[in-house]
Amino acid sequence: MGYTNIKVLWGGVKAWVKAGYPLIKDSGGSSPNGKKKNQKVAQGNGHEKKSINIALQGGGAHGAFTWGVLDRLLEEERIHLEAISGTSAGAMNAVVIADGLMKNGKQGARQALGEFWKAVSDAAQFSPIKRTPVDLMTGNWNLDHSPGYMLLGLLEQLASPYQFNPWNINPLRDILVKQVNFERVRSCDLMKLFISATNIRTGRVKLFERTELNPDMVMASACIPQLFQAVEIDGEAYWDGGYMGNPVLYPFAYHCTSKDVVLVQINHMQRNEIPKNAQEIMNRVNEITFNGALMKELRAIEFVGRLLDRESVDPNQYKKMLLHVISAEDKLKPLNASSKQNLEWEFLVYLRDVGRNTAAAWLDKHYGKIGNESSVDLRSLFQ
Repeated sequence: MGYTNIKVLWGGVKAWVKAGYPLIKDSGGSSPNGKKKNQKVAQGNGHEKKSINIALQGGGAHGAFTWGVLDRLLEEERIHLEAISGTSAGAMNAVVIADGLMKNGKQGARQALGEFWKAVSDAAQFSPIKRTPVDLMTGNWNLDHSPGYMLLGLLEQLASPYQFNPWNINPLRDILVKQVNFERVRSCDLMKLFISATNIRTGRVKLFERTELNPDMVMASACIPQLFQAVEIDGEAYWDGGYMGNPVLYPFAYHCTSKDVVLVQINHMQRNEIPKNAQEIMNRVNEITFNGALMKELRAIEFVGRLLDRESVDPNQYKKMLLHVISAEDKLKPLNASSKQNLEWEFLVYLRDVGRNTAAAWLDKHYGKIGNESSVDLRSLFQ
């Protein structure tokens, strides 16, 4: 790596530190029983219980894949969720879990997730954005041929949400308020919670923590500017958090004990085919845009890890993060950006099941690496 590249990366790391990511080293190695501090013994079964932090991307209806992943992880007795960082649909999944945990533990969280996604689907039953009969017969989940979807796309080009929705009606906010008790979320001491949005004026990421969360903050995290008016909070206006962090990772190092970050990925970083038509180009721009900030954070994590391995930086000031990715590229790649607005219950259940199966396979293959090493080669993501 040339001097210029190293200088750029190191500058990024220092900027990350200023943003609140000092990468402080873990406070210690092992407890008296020989277990690492982020590892416990699951009660009643003798299995080692490991703590992880989960990073949840935004992606509209594709958040149902995340629902499935979370459902399986919550079912796993060997896993403890220390913290969740979520953006957009990931933020909604996160607050629903926090509410459910406080209500009835892990089982309550799993039940709350199912009820939330069912409510979202029920509210969309009379939406004009539907699959065509041909798509229904062929099993195509995308909405490219839906007249309602095409009309909405045209409307987005001709008018802003301040014009076509002057009353700022957002049914999703009503569902969120009805399904989630934010008092319980704010009082949740069972896990840490970080929700991100993009400050329109400064262009910087805004991090909302659990103790202050309200529905507006979650809706700010999910505010697509082509569809919704900006969400104003304390005199500042916000758009979707995915523009500056999808999701943000630095809070895990600054606020958490566990070194392990599990990224539930629903926006693909790499595609082999070159987009040719307008729809394909828009889909790829969507993916690249919402992965940009995440890629920068992953580069910083990889770079700091390399410096620590070479003993080039003080390990008392920097902490090595272990990265894991749960993704189902073979199942999700055929789904383009239009399918993120497909809220049919059958589709959401399909995504949930894919998420559950993918998480189960990941646990079977990589559980032993949690707390010890990354299960994904970070450098391969950048080459």
